[in-house]
Amino acid sequence: MAIRILVVDDATFIRDMIKKQLRDKIPGVEILDAPDGTRALAQLKNQSVDLILSDWEMPNMTGAELLTAVRAMPNAGAVPFIMISSRGDRSHIVKAIQLGVSDYLSKPFSAEELLKKVFKQLKLAGKAPEASARSATTQGIAFASVDVLTGGAKPAAAPVANPFANSSASALGAKPTAAPAPAPAKTVKGKAQLRFANNRLFGVVIREMSLQLMSGLMQRADNLPGLFEQAVVDIETGDGSSLARVNGYVHSIQAGESRPDTNVVKIVIRFVDNDAEKFEALSKYIAQM
Repeated sequence: MAIRILVVDDATFIRDMIKKQLRDKIPGVEILDAPDGTRALAQLKNQSVDLILSDWEMPNMTGAELLTAVRAMPNAGAVPFIMISSRGDRSHIVKAIQLGVSDYLSKPFSAEELLKKVFKQLKLAGKAPEASARSATTQGIAFASVDVLTGGAKPAAAPVANPFANSSASALGAKPTAAPAPAPAKTVKGKAQLRFANNRLFGVVIREMSLQLMSGLMQRADNLPGLFEQAVVDIETGDGSSLARVNGYVHSIQAGESRPDTNVVKIVIRFVDNDAEKFEALSKYIAQM
């Protein structure tokens, strides 16, 4: 009998990405999906599944509420449940464990991290995929190679004008570089931190912001994100705290200046959340920009 997995996330982009990775590595897998816990429960009442992958932060019914409901169901109480969340702090992980979660996956995650946890839970449940699927390496599964963006070359060592001269260096995750002459002042509308899989962090100076996307500037680095790669955006407020973490993906990334030795990268993150609370927080932030 084919392995059946339920994927629950309010972001269509995230659901599609997870489904693609599962189909690529688990031959014959049947995948059900739902945009929130309420519709996931409706599906579970009519059919059984071998594994549930659910986001935590969703409208209508959160992942935590879904987990509680699933554990109370006679036909699904023992189904492996992997919680996915952009909040990887200890308190959230502990709460998920107390609710009966089988495993926890922090956003953003790589395909390798996702598949490792999925295979582990299926094996524990006695539903391990065929050996050919398990032996397939997950290394190198990525959304886009950084070499496509950088040509595999490291930034040139020659000093260049620093376009971040009027911005806080801490917002960019790097010390300010010396420059023979500062670039003209540019309007800074805010600061944010981008989190990508494998614990990659980038500070960003926000240039434009809407409920759909954010564009900004960041320092060039060897491990730049790729197109369509998952990102979690932590937007800094004036008092140093952060807004609700917003999930998104890299919509575009390009050189910030028309020169091959530039240390500036322009990045656009398109948001994928459908959470009303996050939209409200973003709206208030944008109004103050």
